Amino acid sequence: MYRVDGVKRNTHKMRLLLRSLARNESTTVSNKTLKNDIKEIDDEDIDTATIADYLNILDRLFIIDNQKTFSTKICSSVRIKQSEKRHFCDPSLACALLNITPNMLLNDLETLGFLFESLCERDLKIYAESIDVHIYHYQDYKEREIDTIIELNDGRWCAVEIKLGANQIESATENLKKIYKKMEKDPKSILPSAMIIVCGLLNAAYQREDGIYVVPLTALKA
Repeated sequence: MYRVDGVKRNTHKMRLLLRSLARNESTTVSNKTLKNDIKEIDDEDIDTATIADYLNILDRLFIIDNQKTFSTKICSSVRIKQSEKRHFCDPSLACALLNITPNMLLNDLETLGFLFESLCERDLKIYAESIDVHIYHYQDYKEREIDTIIELNDGRWCAVEIKLGANQIESATENLKKIYKKMEKDPKSILPSAMIIVCGLLNAAYQREDGIYVVPLTALKA
């Protein structure tokens, strides 16, 4: 970090911030929440200006790679005011920072779910950038969310929900339908060209009767 801009930073506080980012992988927490998290878990104070500076250098070093917000209206404030989804460049960094083992993840499926979501979004971004399209996440002011948005340069886009297990497909479907109906009521909104659920534990891809595609993670490489 020193070689990037010649600034000496507090190594201990940087490690605390990295661990807090690991605990909040694939979430939209604010810098203030990171500050409070460090205080609560590590009983250390770090001001938000320092956090902002440290996050900037981590971004410049490609250690973090946050996911910007999406709106179906070009001039919408949603793109600006909603928080980016926080990601390391690879979710394995979060595991390393928290000393997470495979057995620990099997006993904490909620954390595993966040890391799985991050893994899928990393891969989707790689595939998307290879064909010059963009990856976002959707979150409105009523806290309705879509995990991943893939937007083409001509304005077309598709909505992607990411779930670890097949038992979560129905809840993901209901979420997509609810947001679709909300957008449908707004004549200025561009509706998604496709709605997709990426699932970790699934044997084959298929299209449901309601038109939503369900795709196993392993099919993404195709």
